[in-house]
Amino acid sequence: MDAQIITIGDEILIGQTVDSNSARIAAELNGIGIRVQRIISVPDQEEAIIRALEEAVSEVYLVLLTGGLGPTRDDITKNALCAYFKVPLVFNEKVFRQNEIMLAARGIGMNLLNRSQAEIPRDSIPLKNETGTAPGLWFVRGGRVVVALPGVPHEMADILNKEVIPRLTKRFKTPVVIHRTINTFGAFEAHLADMLAGFENNLPPHVRLAYLPSYGIIKLRLSLTGSDRTTLEKERDYFQSELEKILGKYVWGYDRDTLEELVGKELVNRGATLSLAESCTGGGISRMITSVPGSSQYFAGSVVAYSNAVKKEWLGVTKKMLSIHGAVSRPVVEQMVRGALEKFSTAYAVATSGIAGPTGGTPAKPAGTVWIAVANQNRTISEKYMFGEGRQRVIRRSAHAALHMLLQVIRRYPA
Repeated sequence: MDAQIITIGDEILIGQTVDSNSARIAAELNGIGIRVQRIISVPDQEEAIIRALEEAVSEVYLVLLTGGLGPTRDDITKNALCAYFKVPLVFNEKVFRQNEIMLAARGIGMNLLNRSQAEIPRDSIPLKNETGTAPGLWFVRGGRVVVALPGVPHEMADILNKEVIPRLTKRFKTPVVIHRTINTFGAFEAHLADMLAGFENNLPPHVRLAYLPSYGIIKLRLSLTGSDRTTLEKERDYFQSELEKILGKYVWGYDRDTLEELVGKELVNRGATLSLAESCTGGGISRMITSVPGSSQYFAGSVVAYSNAVKKEWLGVTKKMLSIHGAVSRPVVEQMVRGALEKFSTAYAVATSGIAGPTGGTPAKPAGTVWIAVANQNRTISEKYMFGEGRQRVIRRSAHAALHMLLQVIRRYPA
C-alpha cells in the first residue's frame, strides 16, 4: 500500500525549518508495511494545499498532512480541509474540555484563539493531542483516509504513535516489513558495492539492500517484505550472516547503535576510563561521548589543545617535535595521547591533530589531513587519514574515525 505526505508551511520552503516530520512519518509507516510514494511541501496558501490534496487523493489511499493547525492567522490547514471536503467548522466540546484542563494545569487562561482550536471540520474525527491544543484530524471519504497532524514535531509524533498508527493497522491489511541495518566504517561506498556485487545479485526479489552513507559511516540496510514474520526473521539473520562474512572488519554495530554508545558500553563492562586530547575536532568527540547518559562513569575529561602552546604546556608535546614534524604528525599526536593518559590517569586516551581547512594546508599536508592516536598504558596506535575538503565534514569524519579506532583498541587490547 502507498501513501503520500504533504508538509505545509512557508518556513519549510524558505529553508528556515528543516522538515523532520516527513522522515518520522515515513519511518513509522514503513514499519507497518505502508510505502511512502511521495513527499511534497506546500506554502501556507489554501489553494496550494487543496491542489496538493486533490492530486494525492487521486493517486493513493492514504494521505498525511502536517502543519497549519495552530490558532494563528497563517494556520489555514483546517480551512483548506473544509473547502476540500465541502464541510463547515463545528465546535467540539470534547476537544474544548481537554484543552481547558491542559491550559489550566499550565496556569494559562482560555482565550478566543485557544477556543478556536476546538473548532474542527465536520465529519472529521479528532485525534487526541496530549502535549498541545491542536488535535489531529482523521477523515474517511470514498475509501480514502486523510490525516492532518500538527506541525510541532513532538505533538505530531505523539499523535502519530498513539492515534494514527493503531488506527491504520486496524483499517488496512499490509505486508510484514522488517529491517536490519549493518553499520560499517573504513570502506568507501564504491568499495563496499564492489565487495557486495555478488551478494546483491543473488538476493531474492523480496529482499533489498540500501546504502546509507554519512561522514565516513556507511549503513547497509537489509529490508525484507512478506506475509510471515518468523520466516522473514530467519531470512534476515541468514543474509546478515552472509554480509558479515564478506565485510568482516568493517562491521562495528547494528541498527541504531552509535559509536559513542558502544564505546561507553565497552568501557563500563571493563571498568575502564577515558580521556581526550582534541585539536582539529575542537571538543566534538567530547560532545559525542557526553551525549550518552551515564558517561560520567567512564569519561574523565578532555584538553582541547588547539594551539601549540596548549599542546606543550598541558600535554607535554616537546618544542623539538613540533619544530621537526609539525603539529599534524604521528610523533606529535602520539605525544598528545600519552600526555592525556598521564594528565587524567585514565585507562584509555584518544588524540586528534589535523587540518580541517579550508585554509592552512600545504602540498605535503593538504586540508583534510588528520592524525589520530589511541593509547592505553601498554601501547599506542596512530593512523593518518585524508578526509578531503569541507571543514565540518573533516571534523565529523575525524570524530567518527577516532571513536571507531578507540572501539577497536578497547575490544582488542584490554587496559
